[in-house]
Amino acid sequence: MAAIKKDVNAAETATEVKATATAEEKKAPAKKAAAKKTAAKKPAAKTAEKKTAAKKTAVSENVFVQYLGSEITSADLIAKAKKASGVKSPKTVNVYVKPEENKVYYVVDNNVGSFDLV
Repeated sequence: MAAIKKDVNAAETATEVKATATAEEKKAPAKKAAAKKTAAKKPAAKTAEKKTAAKKTAVSENVFVQYLGSEITSADLIAKAKKASGVKSPKTVNVYVKPEENKVYYVVDNNVGSFDLV
């Protein structure tokens, strides 16, 4: 009878060990998945930081042409070229400034023209 009790106790202990091992195996993948989720969140946070940093460092850029005591900006040159060409909604605008000739040459949607710089 004592041998049967030992076998039953051994069988119960073996079952408990298997159940504990199975429970640990089930928990381990969950921990790995949680680790993967946190690892995936870190690069996303860095990307968001880079985007906000890029927005904060927006630079104001202007081009000024100064010639014979007068000054004109690139935006003004483009506006004058659009107006001089007569094209209402151009797709391309190219402006060429030649201060030595006191001229501005433009090509607006294959329409070529020029106007005086000063």
